[in-house]
Amino acid sequence: MKPYVESVNISKEKGTPKQPVDVIEINSTGIKEDAHAGNWSRQVSLLSREIISEFEVQMRRKIKPGEFAENITTAGLDLRKVCVLDKIIINNVRLMVTQIGKECHGNSCAIFREVGKCVMPEEGIFCRVEHGGKVKKGDTIVHEVRPFKIFVLTVSDRASKGEYADKSGPEIETRVKDFFKDKRWHIDINRQIVPDDKSAIEAELKTAIDNFVDVIITTGGTGIGPRDITPEVIEKFCDKILHGFMEFIKIKYAANNPRALLSRSIAGVHGNTLVYALPGSVKAVNEYMNEILVTLEHALLMLHGIDAH
Repeated sequence: MKPYVESVNISKEKGTPKQPVDVIEINSTGIKEDAHAGNWSRQVSLLSREIISEFEVQMRRKIKPGEFAENITTAGLDLRKVCVLDKIIINNVRLMVTQIGKECHGNSCAIFREVGKCVMPEEGIFCRVEHGGKVKKGDTIVHEVRPFKIFVLTVSDRASKGEYADKSGPEIETRVKDFFKDKRWHIDINRQIVPDDKSAIEAELKTAIDNFVDVIITTGGTGIGPRDITPEVIEKFCDKILHGFMEFIKIKYAANNPRALLSRSIAGVHGNTLVYALPGSVKAVNEYMNEILVTLEHALLMLHGIDAH
């Protein structure tokens, strides 16, 4: 059986269970007449019947649809496989997933007051409306996976000729995979190697944008050698430059290695794509990735207009 809507629910006040209704009308701010509608990133919430059933065993009683304050109770859809930026499609309604779980409001939540815990802080799916319409019980649900695309580009004359193995590109890929392995993102990573050539770098950047890549990370060509041109290409490519980001990293690690100050690494934004130009050594890559990874999710959400505070 295809995933479907088990119940649609609204409430007039926040912190109270929602009541099932025949149909909900969704517009650009959320669900009409629901307390959680507004100009923010958690306009519509979802929770699955399967997760609710698990909690019923712990509570030793039945849970009604909407009792956890979810707007849409789903059935047959594994919400634990839904990730940030995925789409939930019901009829002509399109919802973009903006957040998994939320801060627990404790005693201001009716179900928490009763049993001392709630599933929404860990299991709730929160969405922003991309296209409105009407939703009712029994409507079919489509889960559209949205990959988080990362492109790693090694810029090196010698590596591109096969004179030595590229180590920095694989290191970046490993760091990204390790960081996201327990997080709710569909990670899709690709790597490529090009020489220190302006046209070759530009061509790869253009292809990445055409493929709707979310993050571009280059490694190599950031020094002061005669063939080091990566920062110039990246700066021209970006719409916005994150001036303080790379400067902070350089100063932080230059305390123990003054040669780090010779790096001309740069970070910026092209449209909705984050761009980082890293040095070519594995050691430097790890130092830069330490700082990039802890800010990456927040930066991506900002680009998509999602307030993650």
